[in-house]
Amino acid sequence: MQIHNLSDDPSVLNSFMFELRSVGIQNDRMRFRKNIERIGEILSYEMSRSLDYTPKTAQTPLGTKTVALASADIVICSILRAGLPLHLGILNYFDKAENAFISAYRKHDEQDPSQFEIIVEYIACPDLNNKILLIVDPMLASGRSIKLAYDALKPFGSPKQVHVLGVIGAKEGVDFISSNLPDNSHLWIGDIDDDLNSNAYIVPGLGDAGDLAYGTKLKQ
Repeated sequence: MQIHNLSDDPSVLNSFMFELRSVGIQNDRMRFRKNIERIGEILSYEMSRSLDYTPKTAQTPLGTKTVALASADIVICSILRAGLPLHLGILNYFDKAENAFISAYRKHDEQDPSQFEIIVEYIACPDLNNKILLIVDPMLASGRSIKLAYDALKPFGSPKQVHVLGVIGAKEGVDFISSNLPDNSHLWIGDIDDDLNSNAYIVPGLGDAGDLAYGTKLKQ
């Protein structure tokens, strides 16, 4: 897997990451969602450099101009619910893409809340054969949700390439998906943090992205 950590080179992305992480700002849900959407656009722009392009000629009022256009068929698959604002940002740039959705949530052990399994219950997906698959989840913690999503999509076809797009990852999760996704996969990530705590949350991270975007959920 090729890893593209956008924080390696300072850019305007830093402003959006700062606001997402800052407890004094992140509780503004609308701003939190908008910042994730903006990061989705930045990730999409950077990822677009890896696509194949075909020349096409545009007719202007005064002449013609040949432009290189992306020729790939793209499917954006977000992991509900936290992936929705990131999905929107990516769709802003790849507006002709097809879309897929997977629900995945942590089911915690009643006796030991630090232990959990990830449950996948809902999948909606088009044909993936020979297409570019983007798996979208803002937080890459253990990496298990990404692996489960990838496995759940296998019955829908064999994509030409797999790209994972996220906002913040933990080194452990990055290492996990690097070992469990195809060798020619790519990870496009806003930043990578060093640690996971005992509850498998990224440290320093930003907290629960789904709750910050859409409100606190009832525990299962």
